[in-house]
Amino acid sequence: MVTSFNVPRLVIAAPSSGSGKTTVATGLMAAFSERGLAVSPHKAGPDYIDPGYHALATGRPGRNLDAFMCGPELVAPLFAHGAAGCDLAVVEGVMGLYDGAAGRGELASTAQVAKVLRAPVVLVVDASSQSRSVAALVHGFASFDPQVRLGGVILNKVGSDRHEVMLREALEEAGMPVLGVLRRAPQVATPSRHLGLVPVAERHTDALASVSALAAQVRAGCDLDALMALARTAPPLDCEAWSPAAALTHSSGRTSASPASEAQGSGGDAPGNGAVPADLGGAPGGRPVIAVAGGAAFTFSYAEHTELLTAAGAEVVTFDPLRDEALPPGTAGLVIGGGFPEMYAPELSANEPLRAAVAAFAAAGGPVAAECAGLLYLGRSLDGKPMCGVLDADARMSERLTLGYREAVALSDSALARAGTRLRGHEFHRTVIEPGAGAAPAWGFTHPERRVEGFVQQGVHASYLHTHWAAEPSVARRFTEAAAARR
Repeated sequence: MVTSFNVPRLVIAAPSSGSGKTTVATGLMAAFSERGLAVSPHKAGPDYIDPGYHALATGRPGRNLDAFMCGPELVAPLFAHGAAGCDLAVVEGVMGLYDGAAGRGELASTAQVAKVLRAPVVLVVDASSQSRSVAALVHGFASFDPQVRLGGVILNKVGSDRHEVMLREALEEAGMPVLGVLRRAPQVATPSRHLGLVPVAERHTDALASVSALAAQVRAGCDLDALMALARTAPPLDCEAWSPAAALTHSSGRTSASPASEAQGSGGDAPGNGAVPADLGGAPGGRPVIAVAGGAAFTFSYAEHTELLTAAGAEVVTFDPLRDEALPPGTAGLVIGGGFPEMYAPELSANEPLRAAVAAFAAAGGPVAAECAGLLYLGRSLDGKPMCGVLDADARMSERLTLGYREAVALSDSALARAGTRLRGHEFHRTVIEPGAGAAPAWGFTHPERRVEGFVQQGVHASYLHTHWAAEPSVARRFTEAAAARR
């Protein structure tokens, strides 16, 4: 049912990466939350790390809006799902305002998300090396696409009072409101490393202090009342809010025209379609326990994955491979997502009891879904440190960054997907694993390059590819069915 959904909202964008989007977006979220508002945090694109800071600032799950992985048609429903009952929604953009999936026009750009959400855009401009030229820059961004409504500018890294005056005069001449001015403030910078900011889970106390400092900086430098007034100009959205239960009901698993021609092997004990009732909550023995890796080494996850697993009938329990020496009691399925195991290889290796438990679970045919960091953890070794040994593969850090969207087709039946299922995802890592694929590969990439990748063996599906299950909820249902079948 299509309904009219209205929540004040802003999209925080920039001319390019490094302009200060995360600083401003997180600071705004925290500052408005401190006013007692329920703020819904969102991130355009696939980034896992920024939403962790957003969640810290608002007390609500940070949610991604990715038009490539989920499709433009799901952007508004997923937004409405996350923002329901909130007083304000803030969406942090990705890269530059008009940057998106390579060679795909506006697809997955911040501009596309802003247009789908009918939301005003606030442009964060790094003004550190310009004065009057800022007007020409902003004019270009405001006029490039008339359907993108640029509502104002926040100037970042302003050097002095005189510098601010020159910038304001130039933008006044261009007719563009200045909604905030932030001075250079290295004391509130958040640390980064090879894949971006250090996740919240690795520096929780320091991250709290950083978010508090960002809120203070934004309060002092931005016109919060004017920003809220701009957010209220967003018109109602005519859409039905996404629901995990409804998504599972309507999902079917998109397959290629001829999956048999693509298949490279069998996943062995993968369940057949419809083998287990979808209403697993009422099944004898209760809900199957699906253990999800967390803690500092495994911080990458989308909130919708847990919601889908729960709606499919699972009891989701989090465990920390750095600390816990056993899987949660009754574990029937295991999800090990992304993160930074390379930063914790010695500690992960030292937890021999858990490594043995994971290996035994996989050897017994238990369903395991592993993405990126999970793939590394399941291998024989990571940078020479013994891991779980589920896969006959060794991983190591590399100088090369592998980054980008991928179009993929499942090549082997598994607990996660039927052969032929098509999904879009992304890769984001500085590690390599050798070999890169097993006898039964997980995925065949069809764009932007053709190659096979990942491992399917018994109940294990392990790959570098990050996916968003809201795009194909049958993945969560199939995995929960596989877990239920093992009780």
